[in-house]
Formats: sequence, structure tokens, C-alpha cells
Amino acid sequence: MKYFKFIVLTLILATAAAGASAQVVKRDSKDRKDKKEDSSIKVSGRQQAFFEQNEPSEADLQWTKVVYRVLDLTKGKNPALYYPDEPNEDGQNLFFIIMRLLASNKISAYEYLDGREMFTDEYKIKVSDMLDRFHILFSEAKGSNEKNPIYEIDDSDIPGNEILSYYIIEKWSFDTRSNKMRSRVDALCPVLHRMDEYGGILKFPMFWVKLNDIRPYIAQQFVFTDDDNNLMRYNLDDFFKLKMYSGDIYKVKNMQNKSLMQLYPDSASLAHARDSIEERLHRFDKNLWSPTRQELQAQVEAKRKLEAEKNGETLDENGEVATEAKDESKSVKKSSTKRGSNKSEEKKKTTKKKTSKPKEIKSSQSAGRSVRNRKR
Repeated sequence: MKYFKFIVLTLILATAAAGASAQVVKRDSKDRKDKKEDSSIKVSGRQQAFFEQNEPSEADLQWTKVVYRVLDLTKGKNPALYYPDEPNEDGQNLFFIIMRLLASNKISAYEYLDGREMFTDEYKIKVSDMLDRFHILFSEAKGSNEKNPIYEIDDSDIPGNEILSYYIIEKWSFDTRSNKMRSRVDALCPVLHRMDEYGGILKFPMFWVKLNDIRPYIAQQFVFTDDDNNLMRYNLDDFFKLKMYSGDIYKVKNMQNKSLMQLYPDSASLAHARDSIEERLHRFDKNLWSPTRQELQAQVEAKRKLEAEKNGETLDENGEVATEAKDESKSVKKSSTKRGSNKSEEKKKTTKKKTSKPKEIKSSQSAGRSVRNRKR
């Protein structure tokens, strides 16, 4: 009997332990699921916060300039925004990413108002109206409703090969906290290039998109920035953040809301205005401070180098003319003085010869007179 009781007790304890272990396993699985969901939410929130660039407060700002640029996708490194013109194994270009985000209602687009842009809910565009305006075929996706409209667009219907330029808005600001000039891209606008009936090209600015809204998505797309190096080291977010693009200024925010071409119709004056704006933007913060002693010394050394290069001289580490250059300059001076002295001596000899002839005549007359006087 004792042995039987012992077996029963062991069986009871074993079943209890198995049940407890089963309960522990079930709780762990639930906790893990909850943790995964929480961690995914935290990561997305961190990612969104990481890519957002908060504007400095107006109390800290001392100077602000809003500049509009046009990026030609056929020049410089700008083709990185155009290729691939259709999605492939390397990914998709910037316009395809924007259109996919708009179709899935993940970002908002705003009306193009030609210098009077307002990024508020009042000026948000309806994606369906925009697609109809530019004759882009689409259809409503499953789960689409009035509050959350979702559309399906085939890759062949997205006019990615017709987006040959972008307008961007740069904001240059000087704040008192950093005491530096900073610039960032605030928004961009794809420009559609289409041919008219007469063979001319018409440009249609489509809409504005805030760069902060698309940064978490474009940061996942890496692009080629150099034909010699096929390694994709930079993503589209780096392309704008590091200012790898090149674009001409076509407008600066002003009270008259006029472009530079309207203010400066002549091509030469337009180019001069663009250069002056660029120089002022890059030298604004430098002109606010008096140069230090080291900067002044560097300026003096730079002037000495320019003067030495003009004279064909070389400077040593101390900023003085090298001894070899000094000896060469001295030899040149000596040879020049010798030549000049020879010429002066020849001139003196010729003058002496000319003046000596009449003296000889006078001396002969005087000698003759003296002989006559002696005879007398």
C-alpha cells in the first residue's frame, strides 16, 4: 500500500508540474506577441521622429530666406532621381515612390500655387482629381472608403519617364542658438514634361509634397550617384540631406511674387542675380563675425602666394621668398645693370669722340700762334 500511495503521489506531482509548465509556456507566447507588437510600434515611431526635421522657433531666428530651385534630371547627379525609369531589381525612382504613397493614402499632397504655397489641410488635393487632371488611369482598391481612399495604379500607367525636373523649396535660416546658417529642403514638386500638338514641350507642375512626410520611405531606396562606382552607397534621403543635387535658383520669395526671369529679363543680368544670391547665402554668417588673428594671417599668406606666383617666385615654410629664387632674381638684376652700364659707356665714348674733334683743331691753332710769336 505504501508503494502504491507513493506512485499516486508522484503521478499527481508530475501532472501538476506539467500543467504549470504548460501555463508558463502559454503566457510566454502571449507576452512575446505583445512585446513584438509594442516593439514594432516603438520602432516606427522612432523612425518617424528620427527623419523629421523640426523647424527652429521664430524666437531664435534672426534671418530667413526662402529659395526656389529647379532640378534638371539630365544634369549633374540629378539623374539619380530619375533612374530607374521603371521599377526593377534595383528599386524604383522618386516619382514612383511618391505615387505609391499617395495611392495608399500614406502621405498628403498640396496644390501648386506658384509661390503662394500653403501646407495646410485647406490646400490638400484629392488624389482622384489629380489623377484625372493628368490622365493617369486608376481604380479603387479593396477597403477604400471616403475617409480612407485607396487606389490601384499599374506601373505602366505611372508617367515616371515624363518627370524630367523637380521644383524644390529651400529654407535658409540663421538662428542665435547655433550662430550658423543652415539650409534644408522643405518640399518638392514633380514637373511633368509633355509634348503638345506642334512638337513643343509643355511643363506641368503637379503638386507639392513635404519632404518630412516621405523621408522614412525614401531612406529605404538606395541610388547610384556615380557611373564609375556601381555601389549604391547613398539613399534618396541622403541625396537631399547632403545636398548632392544641383539646381538653378528660379525664384526667391518676395512681396511681388515674381520670378527672377520676370525681374531680370536679360540673360546676363539673370546669371549675375543668381550668382549674387548664391554668394550671399554662403557668406551671410561669415560676414557677421570679425576675422580672427589666424584668419587674418591666412589672408596675408594667400596674398603673398599670389604675388609670388605672379613674379615667378616660390615661398618657403616661413612665407618668405626661397633663397634660390632670390639668387636668380639677383643674377637677373646684375646682368641687366651690366648691360645698361655697357650701353652707357658706349654712349659716353661716342660723345667723347664727337667732342674731341673740335678740341684738336683748337689745339693746333694755338700751337701755331705760339710758334709765330717765338719767331718774332
